Amino acid sequence: MAEVLSQSQIDALINSMAGGGNVEEPQKEEKKYKKYDFYSPKKFTKDKLKMLLGIYENYARLASSRINSLARVACQMDVLTVEEQRYYEFSNALNDNDVLTLIDVKIPDGSAQTPIVLHASNQLMLCMIDRMLGGIGDGVEEVMVSYTYTDIELSLYENIMGYLVPIMKDGWINFMNLNFAIDKIETNPSMMQKIGRDETIVIVVLEVEIGTVTGKINICLPGSFLTNVFKIFEKKPEKAAQEEDAAQGIFDGIKETTMEIKAELGNSQILLKDLFGLQVGDVISLNQPKDSDVFLYIEGEPWFKGQLGKSNKNMAVKINEICEKM
Repeated sequence: MAEVLSQSQIDALINSMAGGGNVEEPQKEEKKYKKYDFYSPKKFTKDKLKMLLGIYENYARLASSRINSLARVACQMDVLTVEEQRYYEFSNALNDNDVLTLIDVKIPDGSAQTPIVLHASNQLMLCMIDRMLGGIGDGVEEVMVSYTYTDIELSLYENIMGYLVPIMKDGWINFMNLNFAIDKIETNPSMMQKIGRDETIVIVVLEVEIGTVTGKINICLPGSFLTNVFKIFEKKPEKAAQEEDAAQGIFDGIKETTMEIKAELGNSQILLKDLFGLQVGDVISLNQPKDSDVFLYIEGEPWFKGQLGKSNKNMAVKINEICEKM
C-alpha cells in the first residue's frame, strides 16, 4: 500500500517544486515531558499547592509594602513558583556561606512543628542593608555567592527578618490563625539538621525587585508542618456541622417553652389627684396617633412593631417589622 503523505509533507513538496529545490523533511515538533519519580510520589495535590500560592501572593503584597517603608524605595515582590521537592534538593543548592532564617510556627492544636526555613539572596539582603545604612542600594549585583556577612551585617539581617517574618501570619489569616516568630539565624546551612534530607517539602520562590536590584526569597515549608495544617483545615467543615447540629438540638429542646407577649398601645403620665378623680366614661390620652405602630414586647423586651386590628373577632396585632432594642 502506498504511503499517505501528511499535510505538512504535501506543503513542503509543493514549496520545493515551486522553488526548484530539494524536498526537506518537515521537522517534527519535539514533545516535552516531565519526569515523575514513582519511588517518591507527590504528597500534596494541585489544589493544596494552589492554596499555598494564594497565601503567599497575599504575603508578597504585605512584604513588599513593608520593604517599601523599611528601605524607602519602591519594591515589587511576586511569587514565581510553588513546587514540591525533597529537602536535599533545596539544601544542595545552598552555599556554605548562605544565611538561613529558621522560623518557629505555632498552630491551633499546640503541637510542636518543624521550623520553616527562609533563605534570601545576598544581593537582595545587602541592598536592603545598604539602604538602612543610608546608601542607595546599587552596586551589589556583582556580589559573589560566597560572600560572608560581617557581625554588623548579620545583626541588620536579623532586624530585617524581624519585619518580614511576623507578617506571614497575615498571609495565612484567611485560612488559619498561625503565629510566626524567628527561632534562629543560621550562618552554616550544613548545621541545619531539623529537617530530614529525604523529607518532602514545598518551596515557595519569591522574586523581589528593589530599584535596579533583583533577588529571590526561598521559603521552605516542611511536609510535616503542612500535613498538620491541612489536617486541621480539613476538619473545619466537620466542626462547623457539629456546631450547627448542637445549636439545632438546643433550639429543639427549648422551642416548647412558653413566653409572655405584651402589646403596648401607648403610654401616658397623670397626676395622682387626677387618678383619684377618674370616672366611668373618662378618656385618657396615650400620646399616640390613631394609626401609629404598636410595640410587641417578649418577656419585657421590645421585638416587633405592628398594626392594631382584628382577627376572628379578637383584637390582634399584625407584625410589620423587627424593631431595634429600646
